[in-house]
Amino acid sequence: MPRVKDKVCIVTGAASGLGKCSAELLAAEGARLVLADIDDAAGQALAESLPAAIYVHCDVGEESDWQSLFAAAEAEFGTVDVLVNNAGIAVLATIENTSLAQWDHIQKVNSTSVFLGCKYGIAAMKERGGSIINMSSMAALVGVPLYAAYTASKGAIRSLTKTVALHCQQKGYPVRCNSIHPGGINTPMGQKAIADADSSDLELLADGGASMGEPEDIGWMVVYLASEESSHVNGSEMVVDNAFTAA
Repeated sequence: MPRVKDKVCIVTGAASGLGKCSAELLAAEGARLVLADIDDAAGQALAESLPAAIYVHCDVGEESDWQSLFAAAEAEFGTVDVLVNNAGIAVLATIENTSLAQWDHIQKVNSTSVFLGCKYGIAAMKERGGSIINMSSMAALVGVPLYAAYTASKGAIRSLTKTVALHCQQKGYPVRCNSIHPGGINTPMGQKAIADADSSDLELLADGGASMGEPEDIGWMVVYLASEESSHVNGSEMVVDNAFTAA
């Protein structure tokens, strides 16, 4: 039996990287997909390659786009069972050289989007039940001076995830909410981070042992949290970093 057979899953940032991989693995396990991104060409191409998927243009920092996204999902499939808040961006900049414009943009895309997703996800799933999966980072667990705004945005996701989980539990809503905390992953964003860094930056980021993970390392965690296998996992932070933060 496929692990998420017939579950309707919204995935943001689905056109590439972790979002694309997660969508493909969810589809392979029987899910029906609503793919959200601002890269319309890549998002539409992915939707056409999967057995049961639609693509919806969605700027995750805009509330009206979230309203349209959930409306499209319910119009196509009738319900929503899983929300994967995956969309995110990163800029290499310390606290001293991060501009206010950079800070505001990163918070909007990375953390305001998760607030909006959780808000509308709860509304859509609180009667029937479901799973909200928020893509955070190992940067939410440790200080990463080279990514000041990114680190702060991912820390906000970690805290909001626990707050949402407790809120739903206290209200009696059958909605789980968990966060995933990847280490370095071999995605376009991960490769750009390496390309943007100089040798001294890379020495600061390295721990002497951990290697870059592959998107599937995170995608299978998404499948697990979307499935009934994780029915008692709620308010948890799932760290997938090859012991990076254990050092």
